[in-house]
Amino acid sequence: MMATFGAELLEVSEGHVRIKAPILPVALQQQGFGHAGLTFSLGDSAAGYAALTMLPLDFEVVTAEIKINLLAPAKGDHLIATGEVIKPGKRLCVVRSEVRAVKQGTETLIAVLQGTMVPVPA
Repeated sequence: MMATFGAELLEVSEGHVRIKAPILPVALQQQGFGHAGLTFSLGDSAAGYAALTMLPLDFEVVTAEIKINLLAPAKGDHLIATGEVIKPGKRLCVVRSEVRAVKQGTETLIAVLQGTMVPVPA
């Protein structure tokens, strides 16, 4: 899905990931803003990848649950999602992410997410 959205990793460090994706015509909702599905997917992926940085190489993660608060319309050229680990664990990782819309260099916080990732063997 990230390839379909044209997403790219901007930054990866332990417990922290940033992803950027353009707001493409295929991801617009009826009023011309980026669809909440795009916002959610980027936030979920950034949070999941952040959790993955805290695990052994032979593990992956799946989302057990994640909540989103949509704060503003996704208006702009692209979105940037920043994921962080709140609490790593062997069975559960608590994560959060923020998604910002960027328009002509100005960033607007459009969503916050918090959830739980489950480590699974690769």
